[in-house]
Amino acid sequence: MVSNFNKMKNKIVKTIVVLVLGSTFFTSCKPKNSSDASAGDAEKAYVAPGKYDEFYNFVSGGFSGQLSVYGLPSGRLFRVIPVFSVDPEKGWGYSEETKPMLNTSHGFVPWDDLHHTELSQTNGEVDGRWVFGNANNTPRIARIDLKTFKTAEIIELPNSGGNHSSPFITENTEYVVAGTRFSVPGDYSNGDVAINTYKENFKGHISFVKVGKEGEMDLAFQIVTPGVNFDLSHAGKGKSHGWFFFSCYNTEQANTLLEVNASQKDKDFIMAVNWKKAEEYLKSGKAKKQVVKYAHNKWNEKTHTATSEIKNEVMVLDAAELKDICYMIPCPKSPHGCDVDPTGEYIVGSGKLAALIPVFSFDKLQDAIKNKKFDGNYGGINVIKYEAALHGEVQKPGLGPLHTEFDGKGNAYTTFFVSSEVVKWDIKSLKVLDRVPTYYSVGHLCIPGGDSKKPFGKYLIAYNKITKDRYLPTGPELAQSAQIFDISGDKMELVLDFPTIGEPHYAQAAPADLIRNNGQLKFYKIADNNHPFVTKGEKEAKVVRQGNQVHVYMTSIRSHFAPDNIEGVKLGDEVYFHVTNLEQDWDVPHGFAIKGADNGELLIMPGETATLKWKPNRVGIFPMYCTDFCSALHQEMQGYVRVSPAGSAVPLTWSVGTNLPAATK
Repeated sequence: MVSNFNKMKNKIVKTIVVLVLGSTFFTSCKPKNSSDASAGDAEKAYVAPGKYDEFYNFVSGGFSGQLSVYGLPSGRLFRVIPVFSVDPEKGWGYSEETKPMLNTSHGFVPWDDLHHTELSQTNGEVDGRWVFGNANNTPRIARIDLKTFKTAEIIELPNSGGNHSSPFITENTEYVVAGTRFSVPGDYSNGDVAINTYKENFKGHISFVKVGKEGEMDLAFQIVTPGVNFDLSHAGKGKSHGWFFFSCYNTEQANTLLEVNASQKDKDFIMAVNWKKAEEYLKSGKAKKQVVKYAHNKWNEKTHTATSEIKNEVMVLDAAELKDICYMIPCPKSPHGCDVDPTGEYIVGSGKLAALIPVFSFDKLQDAIKNKKFDGNYGGINVIKYEAALHGEVQKPGLGPLHTEFDGKGNAYTTFFVSSEVVKWDIKSLKVLDRVPTYYSVGHLCIPGGDSKKPFGKYLIAYNKITKDRYLPTGPELAQSAQIFDISGDKMELVLDFPTIGEPHYAQAAPADLIRNNGQLKFYKIADNNHPFVTKGEKEAKVVRQGNQVHVYMTSIRSHFAPDNIEGVKLGDEVYFHVTNLEQDWDVPHGFAIKGADNGELLIMPGETATLKWKPNRVGIFPMYCTDFCSALHQEMQGYVRVSPAGSAVPLTWSVGTNLPAATK
């Protein structure tokens, strides 16, 4: 028995070594018959000065914890939206108003690992309202409002140990769904267990987050499953609306050296979830109320302030008890991507270690369930016979398949990490039609609308992990890369590559007109500003002492602060600068910073109020200034704060445009 296990282990190790060596080969030299974009191809990516791009491209920042916005086809970077990580440029996580957005049940968490983005949909088509992002480390889902390009809401996910299979949505944005990457004991159970009791005590949880008409999120319910790793997922659409599909690996339920111990089986699973049936069980009282702890953070556009609420319970359905909400479909081998074509009929599984691509049929799946074409069960969940759900297999497509998207013309496009290429194939016939090299080690890809009912099949963007020899070197760490391909014809053509921030994983894109004409906010109306410390005009500017707290009600406008001279601050004081930007014009933000601030700066939009907390640690004169170049006299937009010793008799005074009383010495 031991001998057989060792033989299998050695075989698996050899396979992995071959794949790694293959990856090294393909990332060390260009694939054969490869070619860069020609001058003619590059013209397709040219956007003339003053002209707009065709698409917005929302790209995850990976370990940066942020989301970046690029134009397509130009590849121009427009904005980095702070989401899960503090951002000193915009004061995100530094201002008193934004700190609650990064609150969790673990306390203030100033970073995360944002892997996937997902645009909201209506009737299976992208609608340009919101984009969602996942936090992989401390499990959370964020919603970014595309009228403001600002993170509007973040909800934490209990019972999860890595929120990777997220934040994928149903076709009318009824739910944002998240599957735990690392199965762990539930928060409602005893988590102090031996790690090697994985099979007995570790469980998977899938979270269904309800999305309201205005985008507001609520953790509606969770489904508890056997302890597997959920990798990626996609919702059904059209005929398969009401179902969700999740790739699962580590069905071996190993807890150490997963590269070997979680790669032993020829097949893992795609888990099919009937969420409509789950809703029925929820309404009929089949769910159990579990005591947990998680944060729900919301941004208020009226008060320009975030709030954080700790919630204490969740409703949980047990997939092992409720037999008709979850089914396991065998899928070779260590599946990563799980993608559904625009019709909702075909489900594509991408096994990282598989030499083929399995394509499953939703109709066949339904028939298999109806006629009980099962092959035993896994942790109490019925396993569908592989052939019973299979549409067919794409043979010899490449090495290391990861992700698939669709062009709406009956074609699928799959990335291959090891052989560094994108392969085009016909969904029905399963025949390979074209392949192009990438530079190098491509992970995710994006076709605008490529996971929706209505793809805009003009461009494909490959997101690559390695860029050796592509750009000027920058020390040990090189930029990661995106490459744009024209897919409007029969053959894919490389037209542009450009570096990206962080580590891009997944991305989504939508027509520019859909978003820029959605009622985007240009500035906040001063009259509508309900911030508790708003200063709606210079005449309202003041400085107020409340014990050891000093509140500065300050305004900013081109090109001065009011007040710009403050005295009477003492050591031991906490100073709160509540700065209101009085501008009522588009794209005229003001910054605020003061010497010695140990947290960050502020970037205040027109009509907005933001607060910087400052605790001086020495006496002296401290300059403050505007950090955002706002006008020809931007340099003159400055002032001073005098800090005196504790117990000093210096009175609290402030002014703008006048000299303070003459000093006595």
